[in-house]
Amino acid sequence: MLSTVATLDRLPARIRSLTLTPRQYERVAQIALAALTLIVLTGAAVRLTGSGLGCPDWPRCYGHAYPPLNSHAIIEFSNRMITVPVSLAAIAAWLLAYRRRPYRRDLARLALLLPLGVLAQAILGGFTVRGALDYGWVMGHFALSIAVIAAAALLVWRSAHEPPAVRDRTATATATATATAAPPRDRALAWAAWAVTALGALAIFAGTAATAAGPHAGGSPGQHINRLAFDGRATMDFVIHRHAEISFVFSLAALALWWFARRRASNDDPVLRRSTTALCLLLALQGAVGAYQYATHLPTELVWVHVTLACLTWIAALWSAFAAGSPRREPEPAAGALTLGWRGGAALSRRRAALRD
Repeated sequence: MLSTVATLDRLPARIRSLTLTPRQYERVAQIALAALTLIVLTGAAVRLTGSGLGCPDWPRCYGHAYPPLNSHAIIEFSNRMITVPVSLAAIAAWLLAYRRRPYRRDLARLALLLPLGVLAQAILGGFTVRGALDYGWVMGHFALSIAVIAAAALLVWRSAHEPPAVRDRTATATATATATAAPPRDRALAWAAWAVTALGALAIFAGTAATAAGPHAGGSPGQHINRLAFDGRATMDFVIHRHAEISFVFSLAALALWWFARRRASNDDPVLRRSTTALCLLLALQGAVGAYQYATHLPTELVWVHVTLACLTWIAALWSAFAAGSPRREPEPAAGALTLGWRGGAALSRRRAALRD
């Protein structure tokens, strides 16, 4: 008993002494991204199994803190319970950002979006249940999930890349001269990558509309769900074909970006080439799955695979945009400042070595 009390007394000091290396914090951010993607997939499983109203009230289930022995209720309640570890992962990504060394304020601010996003998802999920799975609530809930995934992906990217100011503070003078700056950014390529990502967001939104008009409304047989039906029974075909057209344009744009990234002489980043390749392969697979599921009248299992591929495609599109960089114009260096890219720094090092010899 005394040892337990002593351990608890030492706990605050241990927490204050806890520090994470940049690599360790990057792992934390990756776990948070995986968790936030997982809950999207479990939420899709709830909808596709017709368990969206398995617990018709929120946050309780039929007025109790536990579900009844009913498959739909258990599936819906289990998805709610998954929110707990997901929330812990999001909160950990935020709090541990303050224990990262060197500390970066941009990561701490960005990581705060993760627990706030999970909280917003929980609240919006409650409104979705109380609104009897009205298509507007469901579409908004999925759109918010995609936005939170984007924030988590950006956190992973930034945690893996130190900004020049941080590198300048932590590197020695020689190391700063040889490895401070990246090659000049290609703004045309950056604009192209972000335009492709915007098309991806539009394709995903059109996909949520197609699901809202389709047979998988989220309710079990006999439950009335307000579905998207602005053109009666023809709504589903209309929305699905618009979704397919947008996705086709998205695929062509991604292929053009893949080609563009390899043609630009100033682009020396293999990450951009790999991410655009992954994006094109995922879109090809997504198109094949989408065409087959439409031909087979939208079987539940294939729709879930389609949602899974959509999440992975979204992350690949974001990664391509992150790798391409910001399309904004870079600030001009201060007058008299020495600015060396990695090529210029390497050349300077060779000159210094030759002088020493």
